[in-house]
Amino acid sequence: MTTLLNLLSALALLVWGTHIVRSDILRVYGAQLRRILSTSIKRRSLAFLAGLGVTSLVQSSNATAVIVCSFVAQGLVGLTPALTIMLGADVGTALMTGVLSFDLSWLSPLLIFGGVVVYLPRRHNLSGRLARAVIGLGLILLALQMIGNATQPIMQGPGIKVLFSTLTGDVTLDALIGAVFAMMTYSSLAAVLLAATLASSGIISLKVALCLTIGANLGSGILALLTAASQNVAGRRVALGSMLFRLSGAVIALPFINPLELWITLLTHDLHLGVVAFHVLYNSARCLLLLPLVEPMSRLCTRLLPETQKDDEDTISARHLDPGAIETPSLALANASREALRIGDLIEKMLLNLLPVIRDNDLLRAQQIRQLDHHVDKLYTAVKMYLARVSREELNEKEVRRWTSIVTMTINLEQAGDIIERIVKGIESKKIAPQRSFSDAGMREVSDMHARLVASLQLGLSVFLNGDIKSAQKLLAEKEAFRDLERAYAQTHLIRLAGETQQSIETSSLHLDLISDMRRMHSLFCASAYPVLDDAGLLRKSRMKKHEFGRTKPTQPPESSLSDSFNPP
Repeated sequence: MTTLLNLLSALALLVWGTHIVRSDILRVYGAQLRRILSTSIKRRSLAFLAGLGVTSLVQSSNATAVIVCSFVAQGLVGLTPALTIMLGADVGTALMTGVLSFDLSWLSPLLIFGGVVVYLPRRHNLSGRLARAVIGLGLILLALQMIGNATQPIMQGPGIKVLFSTLTGDVTLDALIGAVFAMMTYSSLAAVLLAATLASSGIISLKVALCLTIGANLGSGILALLTAASQNVAGRRVALGSMLFRLSGAVIALPFINPLELWITLLTHDLHLGVVAFHVLYNSARCLLLLPLVEPMSRLCTRLLPETQKDDEDTISARHLDPGAIETPSLALANASREALRIGDLIEKMLLNLLPVIRDNDLLRAQQIRQLDHHVDKLYTAVKMYLARVSREELNEKEVRRWTSIVTMTINLEQAGDIIERIVKGIESKKIAPQRSFSDAGMREVSDMHARLVASLQLGLSVFLNGDIKSAQKLLAEKEAFRDLERAYAQTHLIRLAGETQQSIETSSLHLDLISDMRRMHSLFCASAYPVLDDAGLLRKSRMKKHEFGRTKPTQPPESSLSDSFNPP
């Protein structure tokens, strides 16, 4: 039992080392690697080499699959070059398996020691992340050494021999076990190297090891399919095409396992080398032979996964939240920012539809506002869950501030959408149903506040995107002006009530609630100015110099502190 636990722990260390290398390489060079994959599509040979090179660096064809599927889902890369990149990725991961199969155990302590020395004092900068990737590579080599050491006593353990004796040479069953093991470890590398080690130790036959190797390739394809399940139809086609390529290779190779076993035995007595060499040659030959068939495979995948026509409610979804960018925080934050701006666009549509509802009792626009609020809620949830997957421990100080500003912005926009929907409900119940109307003066006040509200939303989104200090100062000054405007319009409304204006009396509660809700929304839109001014050290200064932007003198004394500005309005 101890021997088996040692073997399992060594496999776990191998998977963990691979994960560290993949994640840190993507964090440091993710943007450059993605640019290579997205631009090397004009020629088939370049696309193939791009997939091979990127996968060799990150040591995971699944990571490449995630990136490529997201590109196709966003319409940045066509299906045919994407499948070409995936064929290159299969060759890249096979070549890395071949490289790691050599005895590099002497290099492991050097990589781990040197990586730790560099990483500890620089863990949050570029050199620290590269040092952690070096530590991961050292752990991979250490794990391979541990796997070799753990399998030595297995020859003397009858219970272990009985466990592996269930692999009797049934090609289909053995390939299935290899696929399951690759999925469990999230690595075809671990499955292939374990099969090679067990074969060289005499625990399993060469035939079983070859079947496990072919199955490991299938397992990696199944993982890509499962990962791409959250993508749209275009993204899922890439994973489907890659899986069909792997499946076709297995269907062709498995019937010839017996001759392949004989040839490998004749060529070399080193079964470990034979299994690894078979893995490299099998994937290289398969991918090169299938390379001319990428266009027919693209057409087949398009037929198998056709585009479905859905209504607008079903088709609204996040466009920019690329899951492949999670390992690259700067890209992930940029994607979340773009999606937050989409939410802002939806809020602007809701605002533009709101005025006809207030002025003209337009019930069709009211229904459209409810539908748009549903879309806002859906995108808000998507952005929130996406940002939750970004590890804040790996963010530098600037990225943490941006992460926080995106979260705050999306929360504020979602709350603004709820306020707009609440306004619509109030209009329907207090104005449209009893057939009441605002006075001409009251409607002019509402229209004026609505126009300034839309302008401030647009300015707030611009500040969120560009971080312009002057625009942020202007936005904060506009917040104070809008608050004073609300107070002034509330006073004029009370004057109309004193004059016993019938329309004002009937709609008094609705009118006051409406301008108060508009002021709340305006405060939410202006909140994007605070992090910009705070980073520049100008927050208090901007509050003191609020008259510099053409603002009239407030009717109420200025607030004595900044604390109220951060509280919910």
